Amino acid sequence: MYKISVKTDLAAAHQLVGYNGSCRRLHGHNWKIKVQIGTHQLDEVGIGYDFRKMKQLINSIVDNYDHQFLNEIPPFDTLNPTSENLARFIYDEIKNKLPQHIEIISVEVMESDRCSVIYTED
Repeated sequence: MYKISVKTDLAAAHQLVGYNGSCRRLHGHNWKIKVQIGTHQLDEVGIGYDFRKMKQLINSIVDNYDHQFLNEIPPFDTLNPTSENLARFIYDEIKNKLPQHIEIISVEVMESDRCSVIYTED
């Protein structure tokens, strides 16, 4: 299998509902989002999935949340905007938009250089 990864950025604010710590207060992150997909097929040029198309797909989802207060935007107006929920949401959105021969492997959401969450269906 060919595994293809693309990273993007997301700068947004959130507050964690029900959390007993400082993150319950309004704060922001410059998240890094890494999406990994896989395929067994290459096109006639020898490409599994064009990086440019992948960037466009990821940004079509992430750009809606960039420089926003996540708690005010669906689905995070009812779903707690944790990094875990953000990773799962991005994963599901991308999965529904990929061609059939491409599978999504994982979405990693990095709050900082030292903290991240990886979501897979495994």
